[in-house]
Amino acid sequence: MKYMLLMQFSEKTVDFPPITSWTPEEIKAHIAFMHDTNKKLAEAGELVDAQGLAGPGQAKTVRAGSGGAPVVTDGPYPETKEFLAGYWIVDCDTAERAVELAAHVSTAPGPGGEPLNMPIEVRQVMAAPAEEM
Repeated sequence: MKYMLLMQFSEKTVDFPPITSWTPEEIKAHIAFMHDTNKKLAEAGELVDAQGLAGPGQAKTVRAGSGGAPVVTDGPYPETKEFLAGYWIVDCDTAERAVELAAHVSTAPGPGGEPLNMPIEVRQVMAAPAEEM
């Protein structure tokens, strides 16, 4: 089964300083952890995709307007102050394994090399129902 592991941040869910205040060494250690995690998942045959996303300042919300023309709003809704920082799509045998992987990702290092213990949302990727012949 496929699962999506989502790194969603908000002022309410994190207790570490923004990455913009980390030292270059702390950022390199964090990125190295993510690369190592992705490599291990790929070697185990569990990695489908993983991506870090640009900050919420570069986000756009798009809705179809009159005649289907795009209506674009910059950024996510400001009142939520939540944003998706990145994701993994993994293919593993059980929901328990997906939870184990999310717990590992949560321990990515932050300032001072301490684990961030960031919240990772685990969502099963749903498949379309089989077509009947």
